[in-house]
Order: sequence, then structure tokens, then C-alpha cells
Amino acid sequence: MVAKLVNAGLEMAMGEKMKKKMNRIGEKAKRFPSMAWKTTWKVGREDPRRVVHALKVGLSLTLVSLLYLLEPLFRGIGQNAIWAVMTVVVVLEFTAGATLCKGLNRGLGTLLAGLLAFLLEYIAEASGRIFQAVFIGAAVFFIGAAATYMRFIPYIKKNYDYGVVIFLLTFNLITVSSYRVDNVIKIAHDRFYTIAIGCAICLLMSLLIFPNWSGEDLHKSTVFKLQGLADSIQACVNEYFKDGVIHENHEDIKSSSEDPIYNGYKAVLDSKSTDETLALHASWEPRHSRYCHRFPWQQYVKVGAVLRQFGYTVVALHGCLRTEIQTPPSVRAMFKDPCKRVAAEVSKVLIELANSIRNRRHCSPEILSDHLHEALQDLNTAIKSQPRLFLGSDDSRTTNMLAAAAAAASQKKPGKKNSSGVTLSSVKTDSSALLEWKNKRASAEQSKEASERKTLRPQLSKIAITSLEFSEALPFAAFASLLVETVAKLDLVIEEVEELGRLAGFKEYRPDDEIVVTCEQPRLDVTQNHLPSHGVD
Repeated sequence: MVAKLVNAGLEMAMGEKMKKKMNRIGEKAKRFPSMAWKTTWKVGREDPRRVVHALKVGLSLTLVSLLYLLEPLFRGIGQNAIWAVMTVVVVLEFTAGATLCKGLNRGLGTLLAGLLAFLLEYIAEASGRIFQAVFIGAAVFFIGAAATYMRFIPYIKKNYDYGVVIFLLTFNLITVSSYRVDNVIKIAHDRFYTIAIGCAICLLMSLLIFPNWSGEDLHKSTVFKLQGLADSIQACVNEYFKDGVIHENHEDIKSSSEDPIYNGYKAVLDSKSTDETLALHASWEPRHSRYCHRFPWQQYVKVGAVLRQFGYTVVALHGCLRTEIQTPPSVRAMFKDPCKRVAAEVSKVLIELANSIRNRRHCSPEILSDHLHEALQDLNTAIKSQPRLFLGSDDSRTTNMLAAAAAAASQKKPGKKNSSGVTLSSVKTDSSALLEWKNKRASAEQSKEASERKTLRPQLSKIAITSLEFSEALPFAAFASLLVETVAKLDLVIEEVEELGRLAGFKEYRPDDEIVVTCEQPRLDVTQNHLPSHGVD
């Protein structure tokens, strides 16, 4: 009887769980159409060129399908028309440079493989049937091994890796099939022509119908990264000196997607692979539009590398806002004006660099103005005027951090979170605090509850740190040092941008040039790993 009741209870519980699971599945199924539509609309709204590219691919596939659908074309080419469809699917990329790179690699690899295969077949046919099989096997082995080894050469792997793969595929297909098929020359001939037709359609779509240029994407992304760094530095300093205590509770910190400081330097830190890919594809693009000379695309990659080094300093500067121990607001206020002036001048220089690249002109000769040096001098003077803050203080108002922490921990209820920040001004700065805490712990009763010990344990690391002879302005010293470091790294950024202007033939700077930076955030195409190009002068 009891067993039956237990089984009935289990069946009811399983039934309830299954019912809830089915309800969740039903709710997801109801929301799926609206979610799919929102996602589709969002992708197209972020970058309308994605819609255009999808239509171009559809039109290209329709054109190559005519080789099958139209009877005269099918009789002339036959079943090999499928290679044209495969070529369009594989070769047609988001930007013209990427399509040129893959299309020319595919065409060149197919042509070289066909010529080599015909040469080896001509030599093998002069011998007997057995020797022909041995010769083909040996040729496949040596050519395959040599071509695969060549793929490890950095220059080959960077520029012609896809072409080598197509060479291997075509060579093996023609060479091996020539042993059993008599009309292999006709098959190779038709296959080459269908691949050429597919490549021609891809190049036509990429170069002539709403082309997307990798070089323009790389150019605009560099402008956007400079603008983002300028905004991040300005926002970081403003946040640091904002009225009120900086939130130290990690749950109060904005998510990365909502943090303007993070969004400013994120594009810089994640740009290495994108910059290299765009520069490679831009080198394959023709000299289009009014930029008839060859652009130094690799110099853009060097500028991106310097900006990443600059961005690491901004990341460290941002980290000063989230440290566990903060300088009191009253102390930070003493250095508010000079720090804000330094940040404003650094941002002004970055914006000028962004504007010079955007308008393809050289930087202003006074890009490093006297205002920046004056701001640095004022910051240096302000720091020197308060030596006691940075060398430590014997202020009698300092309290015993350990006693306060122990009292707070003993009164803290499980599950309740403490969001109050800790500043070095509230910490006892002599070594007696640590000794006092050790004596109290040694004399404590051993019958304390495990929950109380667990409550005290998170305080130990903070107590051990704050009981040392640290000055209350030490966290600000780190912040000021990183701010000055951004000024030092500006020279490297300026040098690379000036070298870019020299190599690219930028026009000379004129004082009457308007400095207007209106750069929208480049929207990265996740599937193609390219950046859009719109809104560039």
C-alpha cells in the first residue's frame, strides 16, 4: 500500500514537471516568430549593406543556374555547370578585396594544376600501363607533400593559402581520373571554363554593383578607434572625479555593454585580426575612385598596434575606478581640475588625429599645444604641494579598521550584502592593528559558530592590506601615473599617424580647415569579419 502511494506521488511529481516543461516549450514556440523577426530586422538595420550583399549572392546564384536551366548552355557545358554554382557560393565575399583574393586564388590554382596535370599525363602516356600507374602515384605523393609544405611558408599562407588548396584539389582530380577516363582533357576544359564563369560573375557583382571596399572599412575603423579612445579617457576622468563615492560593490557596476568607457576602447582591443584581414584584402583591391595611388594599408595595421598599446593604458585607468581601496573624495577633489585638463588635452589630440585621417590631411603642427604641457605642470605642482598625502600621515583621526571590520562582520546577517566602499582614510595606518587583531583572535573562544567564521573570513585579506603603512592618496597616485602615461604614449601614436600621412600622400594642413569629426561606430559583420564603410568623406 505504501509502495503504491509512493509510486503515485512520484508519477504526479513527474507529471507536474513534464507539464511545466511542455508549457515552457510552448511559450518559446509562441515567442519564436517575433524573436526571429526582431533579430532579422536588427541585423539589417545595423548594416543595410548586409541586405544588399544577400541580394547580390541570390542574383549571382540565379545567373549561374542558367547554365543548367537553359538547354543550349547545358548542352555546351553539361554536368560540369555545378562547378560554377560552387564557385559563386565559395568565392563571393562581403567586400571586393575578399572576393578578388579568393577568386584570383581559385582561378590561378585551377590553371596551374591543370597545366601540371596535362604535362604529367603526356609523360606517363609515353610508357606502359603499369609504369603510368606508378608514375601517377609518385606524382600525387610528391606534389601533394610539396604543396602542403609550402602552405607553412608565412607569405604563402597569408596570401595564397586558398589557391594552394584549390591547386591540390584540381591536380588530384585530373591526375587520378586520367588513369581511368579517356576524355579527361575535355572534362578539365569544361571544368576550367565553368569555374572561370563563376569567378567572373563574382567579380562583376563585387566590383561594379554596390561595391564594398575593404580599404575604406579599414580607413574608417581607424578613425573610429581614435575617437573611441578620446571619449573613453574623457569619460573615465569625469567618472573618477564625479561627486560622491565610487561604487565598489561589483553588483552596482554597469554591465560592459552599457559602460561608455568600455565601449570606447573595446573596438581598439579587439581590432588586431580585423585590421590584418582588412589590410590583406585591401591590397588586392584595384585603385578605385579618386585614390589612384597605392595606399600603405600595412601602415594602418601599425597605427592599430600603437592604438592597442595606448588602449591598454586606458584599460588600467578604467580599472582604477573599480579598485577595492579608494582615495577619499576630499583628497581627489584637490587634483580634480589639473587631471581634467590633462584628459581634455589628450582627448583633443586624439580627435585631431582622427580628423586628419578622416580628411586625409596632415596633422596640425601645433597638435601638442602648450596647453597640454601647462596642464601637466599644474598637475605636478598640485601633487608636490601635498607631500604629506603621498608620504604617509600620522593623523590622529585614523580609526582602527580591524575593529570596525570585526564588528561589522559579527553583525552582518547571512545573505545581506554590504555596498559601502573602503577608503584608506578609514584605516589604521600603524602595524599595531594587525598585532591587536591577532591577539584578539588567539584569545577568542573556540566554540564560535562556523557561520561567524565564514563571515569574518572575507575581511581578512582587506584587513591585512589596509593595516600597512599606506598613505591615503596612494590609489590616486596610481591613477595620476596612468594619466601621465597616456600623454607619454601620445608621441608614438602621433609618429605613426604622421608616417601614414607621408606614405599615403595626405594633403598639407591648412589653418582654415574645419575640424569636424562625425564618425559613426563601425558595425562589424560577424559572419564575414569585415567592417562597413559609410559616411566617409
